[in-house]
Amino acid sequence: MSSFKTARESRLSITELMLPSHSNFGGKVHGGYILNLMDQIAFACASKHSQRYCVTASVNRVDFLNPIEVGELVTLKASINYTGRTSMVVGVRVESENVTSGERKHCNSSYFTMVAKDEKGKSVPVPGLILTDQQGVRRFARSKIRKQQAFKRSTEFEESKFDHHAYLPELEGENVRLNLK
Repeated sequence: MSSFKTARESRLSITELMLPSHSNFGGKVHGGYILNLMDQIAFACASKHSQRYCVTASVNRVDFLNPIEVGELVTLKASINYTGRTSMVVGVRVESENVTSGERKHCNSSYFTMVAKDEKGKSVPVPGLILTDQQGVRRFARSKIRKQQAFKRSTEFEESKFDHHAYLPELEGENVRLNLK
């Protein structure tokens, strides 16, 4: 596929009121519910870009920065940050808003790698990304570097190649006791 699209063409935003049924035992909105919403918008964004059914291949680090209260509005924003041959990295930002005070909080940002599939479940090429500003270049480059680092991490710690002696100094001062045989 040799077509290209801008991130703006597939950018999405959804807002949802957080209800008591979304809360955990601590009275805050359950992180699993937010993850579900994030996966949904990442799917929608990737599918809109590729015009294909997409599946989640991976999620890069999820840090919950601020709690979300019942009664707040949660807005999720999704944008294509990177395109490979069959995969896309979708940046998802989560913000909450207190409807009475108007206070807004950044609650989470994460990156979903989505893969486009055909009717038989085979991965298919996706349109490339047209970068129109410095922010787009920054996001694309950051996603590419993350992809390279993830590959390095996964091969570095393969069981057949892993040398635990090289990592013993890393464990000093940690909350661990070694009892190796």
